[in-house]
Amino acid sequence: MPMSHISLQRGKSPDYLRALSDSLHRALVEALDVPPTDRFQLIHQHAPHEISIDPHYPAGTRSADYVFINVIVGRPRSAAMKAAFYQRLVTLLGQAPGVRPEDVMVVIQSSQSEDWSFGSGVQGLPARAGAEVPA
Repeated sequence: MPMSHISLQRGKSPDYLRALSDSLHRALVEALDVPPTDRFQLIHQHAPHEISIDPHYPAGTRSADYVFINVIVGRPRSAAMKAAFYQRLVTLLGQAPGVRPEDVMVVIQSSQSEDWSFGSGVQGLPARAGAEVPA
C-alpha cells in the first residue's frame, strides 16, 4: 500500500499529470508487487524558485522537467526489486508523459503497518484475508 508524492515544476497540463501518475502506478504494480487497487498519490507543483536541485548530480544534466518521486511502502523490498522498479519507471515515464530518465529522482522508504491509519482513527490495515503488512 504505497503512498507516493510526486513533485515537479508548476505548469504541466492535467493530461501530463495523469500520464505521470498512471506511469508511476503501472511501475509500482509491475515491479514492486503493489496490488492494482492500492493507488494513493499526491502531486505537488511548485514555482521554479521553490525547487532547488543540483542540475548535474550525479546522473547527467537535469532540465526544468525534473520530477522527484517519494514512495512510502509498507514492507521492505529487495535491492533487485527496487532496481527493476527504477528502470521500469523511467521507461514508462519516457513513453508517457515523455520525461527524460535524467529528470527522474526517486526515493523509496518503508514503514510498518502501525505507521498507517486508513481512516476513522484506526491504526494499521483494515482486516482482510491474507493481509499482514501494507504493500
